[in-house]
Amino acid sequence: MFYIDQQTIDYLKLTGREPEQVALVEQYAKTTGLWADALVSAEYERVLTFDLSSVVRNMAGPSNPHKRLPTSALHERGIADQAKLAAGKLEEGEGLMPDGAVIIAAITSCTNTSNPRNVVAAGLLAKKANALGLLRKPWVKTSFAPGSKVAKLYLEESGLLPELEQLGFGIVGYACTTCNGMSGALDPVIQQEIIDRDLYATAVLSGNRNFDGRIHPYAKQAFLASPPLVVAYAIAGTVRFDIEQDVLGTDQAGNPVTLKDLWPSDEEIDAIVAASVKPEQFKQIYIPMFDLGTIEEAESPLYDWRPMSTYIRRPPYWEGALAGERTLKGMRPLAILPDNITTDHLSPSNAIQMSSAAGEYLHKMGLPEEDFNSYATHRGDHLTAQRATFANKELVNEMAVVDGVVKKGSLARVEPEGTVMRMWEAIETYMNRKQNLIIVAGADYGQGSSRDWAAKGVRLAGVEVIVAEGFERIHRTNLVGMGVLPVEFKPGTTRLTLGLDGTETYDIQGEPAPRCELTLVIHRNNGEVTRVPVICRLDTAAEVKVYNAGGVLQRFAQDFLEGAVA
Repeated sequence: MFYIDQQTIDYLKLTGREPEQVALVEQYAKTTGLWADALVSAEYERVLTFDLSSVVRNMAGPSNPHKRLPTSALHERGIADQAKLAAGKLEEGEGLMPDGAVIIAAITSCTNTSNPRNVVAAGLLAKKANALGLLRKPWVKTSFAPGSKVAKLYLEESGLLPELEQLGFGIVGYACTTCNGMSGALDPVIQQEIIDRDLYATAVLSGNRNFDGRIHPYAKQAFLASPPLVVAYAIAGTVRFDIEQDVLGTDQAGNPVTLKDLWPSDEEIDAIVAASVKPEQFKQIYIPMFDLGTIEEAESPLYDWRPMSTYIRRPPYWEGALAGERTLKGMRPLAILPDNITTDHLSPSNAIQMSSAAGEYLHKMGLPEEDFNSYATHRGDHLTAQRATFANKELVNEMAVVDGVVKKGSLARVEPEGTVMRMWEAIETYMNRKQNLIIVAGADYGQGSSRDWAAKGVRLAGVEVIVAEGFERIHRTNLVGMGVLPVEFKPGTTRLTLGLDGTETYDIQGEPAPRCELTLVIHRNNGEVTRVPVICRLDTAAEVKVYNAGGVLQRFAQDFLEGAVA
């Protein structure tokens, strides 16, 4: 528990809260014992000791947001590889991009740009870089998308916005951009060089997600960094660079410039924040947002569905697979998956490509490619969103075997024919056959952003059960809410120990109950039957009721109708 103190009150005042609200927070905290002074004698069941002097600059990556990467350890971890850096500089001299080229450097994400100190730090670093004559590398696509328009106001007040713009970090919008896979197209020449040379290109962003395939189709991996580090990497131009040690460039006198020459001090940042971030700025932006006086009352409380919309379409949650009875018998596997399958594998949110199933559908609907937008923006149209299910090109479906090799990509193998095809075509094939499906996976299934379509997509495809070594907690709940049964292998049992290859069919035997033992029955091609004890991951009686109803919408409708009758 973090106590409430004067810093909290100062923040509320700074961000334009009304005096009555600020006074209420302070009085409430002091009355209930949550104020700093009251917690001096508090007794805790567990105490964590944290040495603030051990804090260093960090990034996350190259594929998971929870993979902490101290910038001081770039060389020892093989990222700032000096041999590759030297080769890259040689190629750069020949007009080519270096290995590890940063093709996207983006200050983005509401979670990072909501802190004025982060944004001001980036502006101060840019100011110092400009004064010393440093430039961003020409292949780096830069952008700045703060989560709030207030950022523009205090950057203008401090004179730092032109400094960021000079290095290419002009404001492009106030919403999800690079963090959600929406950086837009690269320069065609740069894109073609990446393709021709099969270049290891990367992105550095101040976002909160960097799963494989999310940030940009041509960025093989992505690193999460603070806004000032993003600016520094735009100047460096490659992650094959020890950002703590290597020379970023030279000043007008020919002297080498490193990160320590650019990094602003806490005192510099605090001075700008104190002088330039003002409560009036927050009131100017946010008070009009909540002015409801201009909203006209609708003629009807019912939404006027437009049948040809690719953004909002009447959903099919009362028909098709969701309306049918789940048999839990004769299920064929749609996918056999390794550990660490994220919701970005299950339902990507990045930009839609023409070559994808969703892109082909939108093209048929008459949308030009430049208007495809992202998967996330089309979640209200199930016909687009369904085609995003397992559409991540970084997906490894262990069933997709061609010539003895597992092929990476949005692929599946349709049984009993054994034909490998694109995932959406496989889903369509099984839907036409009314074939119920199962997914088999490893540990940490469903980690990442808890997007609804990671659960909706598989259910609409006809998936009845997901059996895995473990589930991310929110995604497991989402599966239950869509009427999908989450089942967990017992320790020591995996898809590998069972020797599963996807030719099997599966049954679940037993009556689902909170964390009860069920039996997974595996019918192999050679007639052999394997019975495996598994744990039902309906964890509560309430979840059992939701599952038995077919999902949370169906359960809500039952309760509503029962209440109406009563």
